[in-house]
Amino acid sequence: MMNEENQEPIDDEQSLHGADNSADGAEPIDAIGPDEQPIDTINEVLHDQTVVSGLYENYFLDYASYVILERAVPAVEDGLKPVQRRILHALKEMDDGRFNKVANVIGQTMQFHPHGDASIGEALVNIGQKELLFDTQGSWGDVRTGDGAAAPRYIEVRLSKFAQDAIYNDKTTEWQLSYDGRKREPVTLPVKFPLLLAQGVEGIAVGLSTKILPHNFNELVEASIQILKDKPVSLFPDFQTGGLIDVSNYNDGHRGGKVRVRAKIEEVDKKTLAIRDVPFGITTPQLIESIVKAAELGKIRIKAPSRNVAAVVDNTARDVEILVHLQPGVSPDVSIDALYAFTDCEVSISPNACVIIGDKPHFVSVTDILRVNTHQTVQLLQRELEIRRSELMERLLYSSLEKIFIENRIYRKIEECETFEAVLVTIDKALKPFKKQFYREITEDDLIRLTEIKIKRISKFDGFKAEELMRRLEQELAETEDNLANITRYAIAYYKDLQKKYGKGRERKTEIRAFNTISANVVAAANQKLYVDREGGFIGYGLKKDEYVSDCSDIDDIIIFRRDAKCLVTKIQEKIFVGKDIVHVSVFKKNDERKIYNLVYLDGKSGISMAKRFPVTGVTRDREYDLTMGNPKSKLSYFSANDNGEAEIITINLTAQSTAKIKQFDFDFASVGIKNRGAQGNILTKYPVRKITQKSGGVSTLGGVDIWYDDHLGRLNRDERGRLLGNFDAKDSILVVYKDGQYELTSFDLTNRYEPNEVAVLMKFDPETVLSAIYYEINQKAWYVKRFKVETTSLDKKFSFIGDTKGSKNLAVTADRFPRIEIVHQVKDRGPLEKMVLEPEGFIEVRGWKALGNKLPFAKVKEVKLLAPKVVIPNAVKNPIKPADPVETSTTETDEKESVQLGLFS
Repeated sequence: MMNEENQEPIDDEQSLHGADNSADGAEPIDAIGPDEQPIDTINEVLHDQTVVSGLYENYFLDYASYVILERAVPAVEDGLKPVQRRILHALKEMDDGRFNKVANVIGQTMQFHPHGDASIGEALVNIGQKELLFDTQGSWGDVRTGDGAAAPRYIEVRLSKFAQDAIYNDKTTEWQLSYDGRKREPVTLPVKFPLLLAQGVEGIAVGLSTKILPHNFNELVEASIQILKDKPVSLFPDFQTGGLIDVSNYNDGHRGGKVRVRAKIEEVDKKTLAIRDVPFGITTPQLIESIVKAAELGKIRIKAPSRNVAAVVDNTARDVEILVHLQPGVSPDVSIDALYAFTDCEVSISPNACVIIGDKPHFVSVTDILRVNTHQTVQLLQRELEIRRSELMERLLYSSLEKIFIENRIYRKIEECETFEAVLVTIDKALKPFKKQFYREITEDDLIRLTEIKIKRISKFDGFKAEELMRRLEQELAETEDNLANITRYAIAYYKDLQKKYGKGRERKTEIRAFNTISANVVAAANQKLYVDREGGFIGYGLKKDEYVSDCSDIDDIIIFRRDAKCLVTKIQEKIFVGKDIVHVSVFKKNDERKIYNLVYLDGKSGISMAKRFPVTGVTRDREYDLTMGNPKSKLSYFSANDNGEAEIITINLTAQSTAKIKQFDFDFASVGIKNRGAQGNILTKYPVRKITQKSGGVSTLGGVDIWYDDHLGRLNRDERGRLLGNFDAKDSILVVYKDGQYELTSFDLTNRYEPNEVAVLMKFDPETVLSAIYYEINQKAWYVKRFKVETTSLDKKFSFIGDTKGSKNLAVTADRFPRIEIVHQVKDRGPLEKMVLEPEGFIEVRGWKALGNKLPFAKVKEVKLLAPKVVIPNAVKNPIKPADPVETSTTETDEKESVQLGLFS
């Protein structure tokens, strides 16, 4: 180290320890005498310094507070982060009704925001894509596809009319200086709307994060009105991207809650699925990538891509459309479930509502935020009314002063005054008789303002116009006073006006549904093959030289039964040892109560052969279960696995040395009750058994299976959820009639999917069921009624009972035996509306499903409504159609005669 004054070298060691390097040659510390107390001097120096650990703690806390308050977490008052607030303030300053280049807006915002143009541009585009506060021009990107916005110099923006109405008011805004002190900016904007909940927000700070999901505009307005009426509210997210949402665990947006969001998937045909939207936060490229990855892993069986056709095709333009081509023979219903289970077609989102309240972060609920915003809106509206009241009172006061000043010719009394002070004294003295009618004292400023009235105004003053103006001001003041006295009513009217002006086109896009829980093992594609080495005791999909068992997926569990009467369940692997002498191996389905195992085992202690029947519904993986009494050397003599609880008949041959008189006899497993796997079973024989063979297959002892239909999920189940369809045997099927005029027969497989909004009738199929329908036939341009039975037997194939001509539409269909259908119609074009009740059972005979039916003599049908079916009384006179309400109609003689001939009127 060199001394800067004389460029001489300095000894580092000496300088660090206070050696003599001063100009006056002071002694080093070691040379200080005992009377000079050097220890106190050192303590004083150390007292003025901060330990490094303390510096880190203070700096970190300051940084964390800054990020939380100034960067990542929104304020509850206006729902904005600082950068968003500054963008909106800058746009307001620039606003002249025309569009501004985004680059210019960024530059204007940089006067208030000290963190560069990149963060401003990103936040600005994010607000613009939410289509609420900004009117935009140019390419602003697409949240569905992940496409970014064009460069700031190419796109333009201005404030929307909604933003102008609901966000700004200089008179109620609290201001502060900008970061460099040159400008003023709002502390928070006076937002009179739950903007935070409408836009949603996401941010990561130091030690905490926030994630508030967007909600529907109209629902927020209606919920705010409900809060003002002291009624309970419930709010659920709504996304621009549409889709389906399960809010059963939303927990009002609190930490720990979650929502499940799904894309809408339609079955185009048996080989093609169409994805019509994407879940919130997922882009179409991400979605396609997840599908391709799942297909590569064998979770979903999609068509192998060829030179001309890809397996997954993205046709997204104005609307999202992703086509997924399936392999031949693959179930579309199972594939849809697999897409939800293994791809980004379903995502789980965990909200975490954290906002700044009183300069501190708070974790709150969505309803809490809405209540704060609603009460703040009321306070802002009240403040605006108070300001308006003050302005009106001041205008009234000045208008009165002006009228008195001119009509009483006070201006002439000041002509002879020699000083300005004398002028003011003269005016004040002249106003003295009128001062009692004013709401406040007359100040010097009021008097000065009167002296500034121009002669031209005095000469053209019209007392009648002045009085008319004052009456209008008084009316407006009275209205303002009334609104202040009824501020809740005024706030409700404000919200309704907002909805009327800006609610159109902002209907809910995300459909609220209850989702079923999809078992990955059930819907996973069979991408592996299960093999077994029975003697060696190995199973797996890598034993390709051994015995093939069945197809399986790589996430399946496998159940194994061995000769030593042990069973276990293990995860499928390439190769795993499960024990020698394997009797049975198959894919294990948890909670399958219909699969029954029949077996005979020899007890190793007593030598007795026991027979038993049992299911295996739930087990601990890789744990061996003993199916016998637990005695050593017990073993299986006979085994069968039955998918639907079948009970076969077996033949038992005893040994020749047996002392039994009958050495061969039959046994029916139907005589054995189904118990749990730990039961000992029934005694089959006490004598030694030579062999056991199956004599004949049996039928199920379980009977049919009860099937329920959940109208909310659109799924079948055995858990007694929803509506009982009936008891189903193997030959039974389900009849599904769709609202679009088609019907279909399906199996009762629990993986079947039915779109609830599209289903008109869903029931156990009975060939004798009669369907009644009213529909419009486009070629005939007429309305028809028909009754028919389902004559087709093909499963999973749709048939149209209204014809295949495009434009024909079904109005109502029912499977009631004696249906009643209310029809609102016009007999003639532009005639009066009439309401009639049609009873098809007495109006038309049952015909084939392709028949046209009987024409209804109506010019137009406005509305069709299914009523409760008719209660049939024996020997009652049939009345096929009758007025639902007394309706006076005027018809011509020809019209009435025609109607009677058709049997429509009673």
